[in-house]
Amino acid sequence: MRDLKIRASCVGKIMAEPRTKSEGILSVGAKTYLREIAKQEIFGVEFEVSSKEMEKGNEVEPESIEMLNRVRGLSLVKNTERKTNKFLTGECDLFDKAARKGYDMKNAWSAKTFPGWLIDCGDKVYEWQMRAYMQLWDADEWEVVHALVDTPQRLIGFEPIQMHIVSHIPEHMRITGWIVERDFAKERLMIERVEAAREYVMEVIQEFDENHREAVA
Repeated sequence: MRDLKIRASCVGKIMAEPRTKSEGILSVGAKTYLREIAKQEIFGVEFEVSSKEMEKGNEVEPESIEMLNRVRGLSLVKNTERKTNKFLTGECDLFDKAARKGYDMKNAWSAKTFPGWLIDCGDKVYEWQMRAYMQLWDADEWEVVHALVDTPQRLIGFEPIQMHIVSHIPEHMRITGWIVERDFAKERLMIERVEAAREYVMEVIQEFDENHREAVA
């Protein structure tokens, strides 16, 4: 794992500041996440996480991109290219090369979870994801776009349908965006954390091997 690359969507998991000096450069939460990475490597399996919220996000993404284009007067198309450098890997949603700006679509589960105000935005994990994209695509800024579109009815379950069928609400009221500007100092910190993550993953893999040696008959 000397060449471990962290996914853009997961960079935030290793960026939290340690609470005490004894933790070292990586926080307790970061180390927990990295042991999960190590376990995937050891067992040769990728732990896939699924939820109704994620399922909706994937299914309605084309619709939310079209809505963003209409509201902003854009003509963006879904990106299908994955980029990788020495430390990071990621596949962004939308990139405007001429403007040196990217967009990441976050589809709200319901009207209740949709952030209507900027004060409700600013998720740190999202911020670091955007910083990873800016490095990979050499962009000046990246916008996190929260979109609210109808939830596929098979996913709604027992929640009030009024929270999920929202297409009657004007489209401009169903888009909230916040911008992350490029910061090279924070990018350097991001790379330092990836390097520390590589060392930690190698350490815990070695520790696992030592603790799980096959008994000699």
